[in-house]
Amino acid sequence: MKRLLFTTIISLTLTWAFAINMNADTVKTKTDSIKTKKGKTIRLGYGEDASAININKDRNDTIVTHSSKIYPKFSMGITISRLDLGLATLVDNGSFTLSPQNQFLRYRSWKTSNVGFDLVQIGVRFNNNFKIYLSGGFDWTLIRLRENITILPNQPVLTYRQDNIDYSKNRFSSSYLRIPLSFDFRTNEDADGKRFHFVLGPDGGFLLNGRVKQISKENGKQKIDDNYHFTTFRYGGFARVGYGGWGIFAKYYFNDMFENSPEQKGLKNFSFGITLGF
Repeated sequence: MKRLLFTTIISLTLTWAFAINMNADTVKTKTDSIKTKKGKTIRLGYGEDASAININKDRNDTIVTHSSKIYPKFSMGITISRLDLGLATLVDNGSFTLSPQNQFLRYRSWKTSNVGFDLVQIGVRFNNNFKIYLSGGFDWTLIRLRENITILPNQPVLTYRQDNIDYSKNRFSSSYLRIPLSFDFRTNEDADGKRFHFVLGPDGGFLLNGRVKQISKENGKQKIDDNYHFTTFRYGGFARVGYGGWGIFAKYYFNDMFENSPEQKGLKNFSFGITLGF
């Protein structure tokens, strides 16, 4: 989590600096002054940003009109958005109850979480209400185990050891590089300048790391990294519904959580929660 916070701080700083620079350029463009005579029409800007300034020679008023936006409109850049904070749930062959061979993975529901966010994005807006974009970011599933066990690394299948230790924390987690493709439908702005968003699409992810983190009086804090047979590439679907800058999300992965471990066949990952930043 320290690395996550460090990465987030750096990314926010870069985004903030970029935004200030873009804002400064925009202000400079809009504040350029041009002296004209009454009854003239002057166009400022370039392309879809061009504005027509009509000065009425018989009245002392000036009307500024902007040209309509040109679509499709492409965008690409760094972003800190779609921060997912939610709960993760294991689905065992269609059931929320773990089968006997998976009972060692019993977990504390309110402490088993999913965290993720996007860092980069490339997309195309087809009109004011519809956009498609491909983004990339990170996603963590943090399973808080109930049993006093240790998931063993470097084993031919997912294997655990029963311990005579009372762990105050026994967390089994995976981290993925997530690459969702989003179809974003949004409404027009309301009186408060906010919109409803309805977003859905496929989500793929590449395994970065698996980890067991344990805290006990006997051994203190321990971290052991391995792939733990987490599936190398996972794929599924997601949906988000939001208003303004926040909303709710749900994600479900179609393939198994673990690979090359027959006893865990049919064990899948489902998560839901709150999304910040659309």
